[in-house]
Amino acid sequence: MSSRLVNYWPFVAAMAAVVAASNYLVQFPVQQFGLGEILTWGAFTYPVAFLVNDLTNRRFGPEAARRVVFAGFVLAVILSIWLASPRIAIASGVAFLSAQLLDISVFNSFRRQAWWRAPFISTLAGSVIDTLLFFSLAFAATFAFLDTGIGLEDGSLAFQVAWFGTEVPLWVSLAFGDFCVKILVGLAMLVPYGALLGVLRPVEASRS
Repeated sequence: MSSRLVNYWPFVAAMAAVVAASNYLVQFPVQQFGLGEILTWGAFTYPVAFLVNDLTNRRFGPEAARRVVFAGFVLAVILSIWLASPRIAIASGVAFLSAQLLDISVFNSFRRQAWWRAPFISTLAGSVIDTLLFFSLAFAATFAFLDTGIGLEDGSLAFQVAWFGTEVPLWVSLAFGDFCVKILVGLAMLVPYGALLGVLRPVEASRS
């Protein structure tokens, strides 16, 4: 068992690094090509967390994946407080745990079907929950009591912007853009997932 715990650490480190980086980058809208009102840089990095989770699940099983999620969660929250703000860290922690635990459950439901279904469907489900929870807790005025929050201090993420013929807070528009990119990046993550299938075989299978 101790040797297995050692084997988990690369996954834990990867998970913590991805989430901490995403929590830092989500504070910065993409200014290029007029995307400042619909996209942040965090959308490009966060889907890698689902890849790490799914590879852990495939290799060691759901219990190990949950251990990696909880360990990565603790490290990521600590790093996020340092890199971002307490409110961002709280929002990230709630969204991360909810999304990643859902990812594990959905992945297990589809793991014996076509190789791409489990990682894609679980990433899709997890991305929905993560986006809804993170952006609302981190930037919605309703949850301002968590702290002043990055972006809410000067109202930069709270002001209204035009969106599909109506007006919504900027954070809603950014959440929608981030979700779309998360799905596109999630699709791209199927490439490394498929490439690593032969390397990260299930432990039980490798022993038989």
